[in-house]
Amino acid sequence: MLMLTLQAPVAHAATWYSSDRWGSWSQNGYTVRNNVWGSGHGPQTVWANSYGNWGVWADHPNTGGVKSYPHVARNINRKVSALGRLRSGFDVRVPGSGAYATAYDIWAGNGAYEIMLWMNQTGPVGPIGSWQATASVGGHTWDVYRGSNGHNAVFSFVRQGNVRSGTVDIKAVLDWIRSRGWFGDVTVGDVQFGFEITSSSGGLDFVSNSYSVTTG
Repeated sequence: MLMLTLQAPVAHAATWYSSDRWGSWSQNGYTVRNNVWGSGHGPQTVWANSYGNWGVWADHPNTGGVKSYPHVARNINRKVSALGRLRSGFDVRVPGSGAYATAYDIWAGNGAYEIMLWMNQTGPVGPIGSWQATASVGGHTWDVYRGSNGHNAVFSFVRQGNVRSGTVDIKAVLDWIRSRGWFGDVTVGDVQFGFEITSSSGGLDFVSNSYSVTTG
């Protein structure tokens, strides 16, 4: 317990915390996950006071490749056409060093499609695939990339300019993708939001101050 307190003092006082790679905690239809999935990772502790107020302390080495994607998830389980509204708001505190992106990861078509919305990024990180267009949609202007990770199609919307708080109209983004014929009337699964961390050497803190997903 002493080691954990030294590594992650915020976590020690939280409602829930875990240093397990796959640690998870659910509240009101949302699930917070530690999700240390990449190779060559270091220690990481996730904590939560609520699904909106949570964070991680991570100490991943300064090497290439994503080490983890700690996030909060809400399952939607509705077709794009059946969604009158799918919006989200966020407010985060992130470090000024390391290599990471604060991003939404939205799954559709039973895992066949992955839609990433990059809200801010630091260090040598980048999206999968090739540049397709610049689009103003969902309340932001993005550089849009399309590719594959070998398992599923990936559409990455990289915001032009970093933000640490705001709202995004996810339904508008999904409609834009559909209008280009990249997928059909797919069922939206998990809407995830968190920190895709490549390196955080020495130990860095990533915090979600508030977060929500609304549907209609």
